[in-house]
Amino acid sequence: MQVENLHTHFRTDRGLVRAVDGVSFTLEQGVTLGLVGESGCGKTILCRTLMGLLPASAKISDKASIMFNGRDLRGLSEKQLRGIRGREVAMIFQDPMTSLNPVMKVGAQISETLVHHLDMSKREARERGVELLRAVGISGPERRIDQYPHQLSGGIRQRVAIAIALACEPKLLIADEPTTALDVTVQSGILDLLRAQQRERNMSMILITHDLGVVAGRTDEIAVMYAGKMVERSSTKALFGNTRMPYTQALMESIPRLDHPTHTRLKTISGQPPNLIYPPPGCRFAPRCTRAEERCQQDEPVLISDGAPDHTFACWRPVGMPAAGRAA
Repeated sequence: MQVENLHTHFRTDRGLVRAVDGVSFTLEQGVTLGLVGESGCGKTILCRTLMGLLPASAKISDKASIMFNGRDLRGLSEKQLRGIRGREVAMIFQDPMTSLNPVMKVGAQISETLVHHLDMSKREARERGVELLRAVGISGPERRIDQYPHQLSGGIRQRVAIAIALACEPKLLIADEPTTALDVTVQSGILDLLRAQQRERNMSMILITHDLGVVAGRTDEIAVMYAGKMVERSSTKALFGNTRMPYTQALMESIPRLDHPTHTRLKTISGQPPNLIYPPPGCRFAPRCTRAEERCQQDEPVLISDGAPDHTFACWRPVGMPAAGRAA
């Protein structure tokens, strides 16, 4: 997938909300990209834009391009997009209790996708559904397939949602904070499952989260978003080894550490994210940044590299640069 100059705005009574404001990136086959940032920074809207799942109030810029396997998704009709969703691009939503249909049995929800996209008979789809439930680690799949979502635990519901997303073996899987509502031990199992399925099927995957600790060992690349913009992008190893954007550093410092003494006070990022109807001039993180200078308040930085071609960041005074200005 190749995305260029993507802007997604919403018209409201108060003004135009710039939810995604000029995002570009490329995702290769078999690569897992971690999309990280605070709540409200545009992660989910970005991925819903890629899927074509936006409300009527949304407006995508005319100059935006969303290329997937050589096709521009912007030029497809709703009928053509329905042929791609679930079949070639699938999404796992945050809360399986709301994304799963409460009045349909699990088997019917899996079969629906298989019958629609792969023209399977209901019997074939049921057999495939049992295989999928077993593949995502659900015990007793022959029994579970005839249950309703409310009869399942949160962890099993999330595994069902993953099974539905994997049913047609998509080329790209988008996981929108798939472990938010789960306890820590279940979170680890779900994340390990997604990583294993991604490797087994050679899928591309976008893993959305606000927690850098979640993506540390489970992604190949990381993109950090703030206030609708991508502010740092690199391989996972390079990001943790040589953080450049102060916002990324602040996110890392807010993660609890096992090597800290008990009752150590957690670090927080002071202030609030900007109003996306009236974003501040210059760098949008400048009002909260301890490294901000006058130039940061006036001129908006763009993504550049300081020598490493796979590591870009948008900052006038990146971490590790003591003086004003930055390397070209």
